[in-house]
Amino acid sequence: MAKQVAGNSLKLDVLAIGVHPDDVELGCAGTFINEIKAGKKAGILDLTQGELGTRGTIETRYEEAAKAAMIMGAAVRENLKMRDGFFKNDEEHQLKLIQAIRKYQPEIILGNVLNDRHPDHGRAGNLISNACFLSGLAKIETKDENGNPQLKWRPKYFLQYMQDWYHEPDIIIDISDSFEQKMKAIEAYSTQFYTDDSDKEGPQTYISTPDYLDSIIARARMLGKRIGAKYAEGFTSEKKIGIRSLDALVQNET
Repeated sequence: MAKQVAGNSLKLDVLAIGVHPDDVELGCAGTFINEIKAGKKAGILDLTQGELGTRGTIETRYEEAAKAAMIMGAAVRENLKMRDGFFKNDEEHQLKLIQAIRKYQPEIILGNVLNDRHPDHGRAGNLISNACFLSGLAKIETKDENGNPQLKWRPKYFLQYMQDWYHEPDIIIDISDSFEQKMKAIEAYSTQFYTDDSDKEGPQTYISTPDYLDSIIARARMLGKRIGAKYAEGFTSEKKIGIRSLDALVQNET
């Protein structure tokens, strides 16, 4: 049974954050699924409802996000309903995110990269980074849904997944055993991506062509090759990553 924290909130090992529904699936679903297969409790936090997306609606995005969460095995999925395209990295939004971090008390956060083609991605990444630090300060007071004071909490690591632009990763994670499940989670967003169930006559966008999903596969293969795996995901980190034993190293036989 999952451990409960103050206010009957779900204590998570991993919290994956995406500014738009489908960011988590595209950027770190393989790693997310890996952790669940290893017995960890993992949840998803979407910052916005993706309401500015050309294809689909808020309602269809919620349906797709719920389906994807089920495919991945997420323990919980929550949407903070920040304003797509116009949210800010300011006190108001930082406090809202701090409340969520303290609610779930994750050991590790996976989130948007700090700089990317879509300005929302980089702004969200920096918002997450700031909130992770500030959440550990006791003098910043927040309350849960029931009005109870929350305890301070700082995740051990915030790892940023790659999205459109390539960033040299600080850590590469083998997702070969979870890759097929990752792609099924992505395909749950049939309004957004080119799938058997998608509207192929609808307006074409940057991500709605077959080439876009091909690029996701190609990057996973490229990163996998670098560590001797079939598929992998890469992450950057502002904090140096340490290990307790050399046994944690993956042998690259290529």
